[in-house]
Amino acid sequence: MPEIKCPKCGEVFTVDESGYAAIVSQIKNAEFHKELCERVAQLEKSKNAELSLIKTQAIAEKDKSVFELNKEIESLKAKINAQEKDFELDKERSLNALKQENEQLKAKIENNAQERNLAVTTALSEKKDEIVAKEKQILLLQTMLQNTEKDKQLQEQTLKENYAFQLKEKDEQIERLRDLKTKMSTKMVGETLEQHCEIEFNKLRATGFQNAYFEKDNDARSGSKGDFIFKDKTDDGIEYISIMFEMKNEMDTTATKHKNEDFFKELDKDRTEKGCEYAVLVSLLEADNEFYNTGIVDVSYKYPKMYVIRPQFFIPIITLLRNAAANSAQYKRQLVEYHNQNIDVTNFENKLLDFQEKFGNNVRLAKERFDSAIEEIDKTIAHLQKVKENLLVSEDKMRLANDKAQDISIKKLTRGNPTMQQKFEEAKNN
Repeated sequence: MPEIKCPKCGEVFTVDESGYAAIVSQIKNAEFHKELCERVAQLEKSKNAELSLIKTQAIAEKDKSVFELNKEIESLKAKINAQEKDFELDKERSLNALKQENEQLKAKIENNAQERNLAVTTALSEKKDEIVAKEKQILLLQTMLQNTEKDKQLQEQTLKENYAFQLKEKDEQIERLRDLKTKMSTKMVGETLEQHCEIEFNKLRATGFQNAYFEKDNDARSGSKGDFIFKDKTDDGIEYISIMFEMKNEMDTTATKHKNEDFFKELDKDRTEKGCEYAVLVSLLEADNEFYNTGIVDVSYKYPKMYVIRPQFFIPIITLLRNAAANSAQYKRQLVEYHNQNIDVTNFENKLLDFQEKFGNNVRLAKERFDSAIEEIDKTIAHLQKVKENLLVSEDKMRLANDKAQDISIKKLTRGNPTMQQKFEEAKNN
């Protein structure tokens, strides 16, 4: 154990290791605490010195900034005073210039007044000459006006006579038309409109509709038919537009007047059954209805792709719809190509299915024959098996019979039969 001498009393004493460690630890902690306190005091002193230096520098910079601001303020005040002096000088110069200009204007006004008086005198004399010339011109115009009035009256009289003559001709023409309509039946009225449209189309068929089809609809298998069907196609035979036409007219003296709407449903039905894209009603019905008199009337809000027109718009509606549909000819050509391709694929599939069906039927028939043959072979095998079993049984029976035959002897046969024994003995001795 270590020995320790007390520095005060000089006594020597011993301590164990744990006590010695505790004493050393206390000494180390005391020294560390002392050193730590000295370090903290030193840091605090350094911090206070730095704060004092920072405050001193900040105050110096602030004083410098205030001095520079005051200097700048003084400079600005000097500039403002100089500008105010310049403004006063400019103001005085401007006032002097205005005064001089005012004097010059007064002198000009006096000179202009004299010149104006002279000009007025000259103008009055010139005006008198002009007035005299104007009076002469007015007299000449009055004379010409009188002559013009006479010519106007003469022209009015001539126009009245011509108008009365034309009106008389129109009345006579109206009477002739009324008489013609009275003599015509309802069927003849309708056929007249159809003939008119057909003639109008045939006038342009050779020049504007070389590839077009325009014929009467004679297919009444569905119970009804339209009047005309128009179709057009490209040079390579692709149809890109089709129109179902219906022509309606009636006599003025008809008791029951029809409306255009009465024929929409039937026309749409004919269009659908005949596979046409558009439906057009060429109508003279409801002659006083402004809705149908405005031109080409679109009634697609009631039936799809349907129009109502007056006869004068027959060719324009064909041209309009054809030109609009011509842009889609390329797409329809592609659709036809796709359709043909689909048909080829469908035909190939049908042929393949037909081949598969026939091949399947042949396989089925062959399998039935094969199964039947196998069944017959099985039956034959079963029959042969039975024959084999019978033969084997017969063989066993023959073997048993042979064994029995081989086992037979004179002794066995004559056993218990003295007569036969005697006979065999006699035969054996002889």
